[in-house]
Amino acid sequence: MDMPLKPNVLEDVARDRSLPAPPPREKFYSDEDSIMLEDESGRICLVGDRIRSACLVTGVILGALGIETHNGDFEVVDLCYPGMAPQPSAGIEWPAPTIGGDAMDVDESASTSAPSDEWVALVSGLEVGSTNPSDGQIQMLAEYLTAEISSPEEQSQAARISRLIIAGNSLGAPTGNTDVVNGDSERKSRRYGNDASSFTPHPTQNLAAHLTDVCRSMPVHLLPGPSDPAATILPQQPLPRAMFGGASHYATFSSESNPTYIHLAPNDLPAQSSSRASQPSASSSKPKANGTSAASQGTIRPTRTIFVHSGQPVDDMFKYVPSPPISRMTLAEATLKWRHMAPTAPDTLWCHPYFARDPFVITQTPDVYVVGNQPAFATRLVRDDEQDEDESGARAEKRCRIVLLPSFKDSGTLVLVNLRTLAVRRVQFAVEGMNGGGGET
Repeated sequence: MDMPLKPNVLEDVARDRSLPAPPPREKFYSDEDSIMLEDESGRICLVGDRIRSACLVTGVILGALGIETHNGDFEVVDLCYPGMAPQPSAGIEWPAPTIGGDAMDVDESASTSAPSDEWVALVSGLEVGSTNPSDGQIQMLAEYLTAEISSPEEQSQAARISRLIIAGNSLGAPTGNTDVVNGDSERKSRRYGNDASSFTPHPTQNLAAHLTDVCRSMPVHLLPGPSDPAATILPQQPLPRAMFGGASHYATFSSESNPTYIHLAPNDLPAQSSSRASQPSASSSKPKANGTSAASQGTIRPTRTIFVHSGQPVDDMFKYVPSPPISRMTLAEATLKWRHMAPTAPDTLWCHPYFARDPFVITQTPDVYVVGNQPAFATRLVRDDEQDEDESGARAEKRCRIVLLPSFKDSGTLVLVNLRTLAVRRVQFAVEGMNGGGGET
């Protein structure tokens, strides 16, 4: 996409080094933007009402149907996207629970959720050690997950949560304390270690203490985010386990990459793999034995795939589109149809160079798609019109639950997803003086 407001690396190199770089723009979109279709032979400008109303960012692979105009442009009549990728779990029912219990309220599909269904907890943006920390809400969150607070009914509901996924920004951005003398910052000499005025280990220790409490009760998956002490280039590598003290000694603690795939199986069945940083291969979706597919032998195991990232791709794509009418949820849903989670990389989103395979290609549609560190909570159940055909020839509908997680520090929101029905429930934690109120929805 030709966008005048988009940063240009050549201009950065040509700029006089004595001049500071301008602050980053919140939006690259403008009325002067033009959309180009490019291949090995060259590029051509796309025009027409169909292209102006489309949700597009740079790097998207598509097919365009139209006709060339007298000006040399290409007037688009229709666009064709790759569509949602195959879904191995399509048509495979998650086993219904066999034990009884109190009913759990959900915001939708409440009538189809069983009392003892298995739930997964999602949260992002704890920001431990930030300028205005939410230590009270985080403590309440840890006690809620371990069923140490609330009424017996709520404790019973919390006992059905099978694991916790933290989608980035667990630690707040570093804020150093520097002394200013006569308008100039005073540089203090130090011999070894870190300067106590600009570094404190307490945020990491506090986060490790909370993770240790939760790891005693359930598995915890921790992803790095923009404010965490990790490389900014995607995919972000897992945070070192040694940072988290006692939590690192538990087998239930997993430090994941960003993005990551987490594969789950019912409690009575072991999962093939707990998590995977890269794309699942085609052979993993349909395991074979003696040259015969497992599906034909009737050994298909129900699984759920959760795809999680900390929000950087959606934040970057949001700069390319007008808002409104295009929202962050629209972009997250579009990535499933594009089969690519970060099309703007490496143009304006930093990523590692790859030559043989693109790790951001979505080769299999996940059951749950989680985007962390977004301005507000949002969710949508996406269904694909084109259905997959299983081994028996039956048509299986593909569906994916998209969840945008807000910052827990600002909203106090914990999101629960039902692994059987993909229904969503939201729990909010608040203390006196916090803007967001607590409660359940």
